[in-house]
Amino acid sequence: MTKRDNESISGALTAATCTLLGSTIIAPVQAQEDPAQEDPGWDFNTSFLFYGEDGDRVNDYSLMLLARRTLIDDRFLTLGLTVDTLTGATPSGAIRLDEAQTFTQPSGSGAKTIPAGELPLDDTFRDIRAAFTVNWQQPLGRLYQVNGGVSASLEYDYTHFGVNGRISRDFNKRNTTLSAGLALARDRLDPEGGTPIPLAPLLDVGDSSNKLGHETKDVFDVVLGVTQIVSREILVQLNYSFSKSSGYLTDPYKILSVVDSITGDTLPRFPPPAAGQGPSHEYRFESRPDERTKHSLFAQTKYYMGGKVLDASYRYMTDDWDIDSHTLDLRYRWPIGSGGYLEPHLRYYVQNEAEFYQISLVDGQPLPQFASADYRLGDFNAITAGLKYGWTTRNGNDMSIRIELYQQDGTIPAGQLIGNQVGREEYPDLDALIVQFGYRFSK
Repeated sequence: MTKRDNESISGALTAATCTLLGSTIIAPVQAQEDPAQEDPGWDFNTSFLFYGEDGDRVNDYSLMLLARRTLIDDRFLTLGLTVDTLTGATPSGAIRLDEAQTFTQPSGSGAKTIPAGELPLDDTFRDIRAAFTVNWQQPLGRLYQVNGGVSASLEYDYTHFGVNGRISRDFNKRNTTLSAGLALARDRLDPEGGTPIPLAPLLDVGDSSNKLGHETKDVFDVVLGVTQIVSREILVQLNYSFSKSSGYLTDPYKILSVVDSITGDTLPRFPPPAAGQGPSHEYRFESRPDERTKHSLFAQTKYYMGGKVLDASYRYMTDDWDIDSHTLDLRYRWPIGSGGYLEPHLRYYVQNEAEFYQISLVDGQPLPQFASADYRLGDFNAITAGLKYGWTTRNGNDMSIRIELYQQDGTIPAGQLIGNQVGREEYPDLDALIVQFGYRFSK
C-alpha cells in the first residue's frame, strides 16, 4: 500500500466518521503553494438543540455556531459561539416527606413550599450562558501539527476562562499519529445569595450569616493519544486523560435533610418559623472535597464499509471520590438515496456512588467532613437511544435532524435507608427528550 493510498483512506474515514459523529471538525484541504491563489474561505457549522426533562424539570435551548477559516498551507482559524438558556426545576437534595416542606430560596429573599409526598425541587433554576472559543491550527514542519486556543463562558453566577494546546506527530508513513494535549482553566463562582459554608444550616429569609463571598476553582487536564490506520477500512484511537480539579467543588445550591434516627423523617424546626419566613424542617448545605483527580481510558474503532460507517467507543473513568463509570457508545451511518443518510445511536452509561454520597444526615450523629445527596453523584445507569437523518440540499449544503430519548434510573444503597425512607421513592429518576437541528454551509 502506498503512502498516497493511506492518506486517501485516512481522509475518507475522517470525513465519513466526522459526519457520523456530528463533529464540528471540518476536513482540511490541500496546502496551496501559491499565496496568490484564491483563499478557500469560511465553513460554518450551526445547530439548535432542545433538551427537556419530564416532570417540569430542566429545559435547555442551545444555539451553536462554529466558523472555520481555511488559510494557505493547511492553517485554520476556528471561532465558536454557544448560547444556552436553562429553565425549570432541579432536585435540591432534600428527601420526600408525607407532609409539606418549606425551604428558603437560594437568594434568601423568599421561601417556597413543597406539597406532601412530592420530591423537593429548586424551581429558581434560571440561567443564560454564553460561551466563546478561539482556536488556531497549523503544521509544524512536515510531520508535526500544533494547535492552541482559548475559551471563555459567562453565566450570571459563574465565569470560566481557559487555555489549551495540542501537538501531534505522524509516524509509520502517516499511518500512526501520536498526540498530547494540555488545558488549564480558572472558574469563578458567584452563587445567588452568596456561597454557603459547607454543612451550614439553612436559615430564615434574610439571614445570610451562613454564606460567604465568591469562590474559585482551577482545572488542569492532560490528554495523551494514539491513532492508528489498521487497514483500508479500520481506524483505531486510544486516549488516556488525566484531570485535576481544586478549589470550591461543592454545589452551592444542594442541601441535605437532617432526619430522625428511627423514623427517617426530616426533623421539624423548633420553634417553627413564621409562615413563609424560613425552612419548616432541618436542612444543611452539602460539602464536597476541595480536590478531585480523575483518570480516563478511551478506545474507539471506526469501520468504513463502502459508504457505511460503524463507530464504537468505550470509556472507563475512575476518580479519588471513589466513582467508577463505564460508557459504551455505538453509532452506524447508513447512506440512503443521493446525499442522505440515517444514523442510529445507542449510548449506555453506568456509575457507582461517590464515597461521601448519602441521602440524609442522621440527627445525633457527628457531622461528616463531606456529604452530598446530589443524584448525579449516586449509583445510576442511563441509556440514550435515537436516530439522526441528514441530507444534502440543492445548493450543496448539509442539513440534519437528530431525535433521542434519555432515561436515567438510580438506586439508594440499602444501608442508607432509615425507617419511612424505605417505602418512598427517594432517587429522582428522569426521562428526557433531545432534538437537534444542524445546518452546515460554506462561503
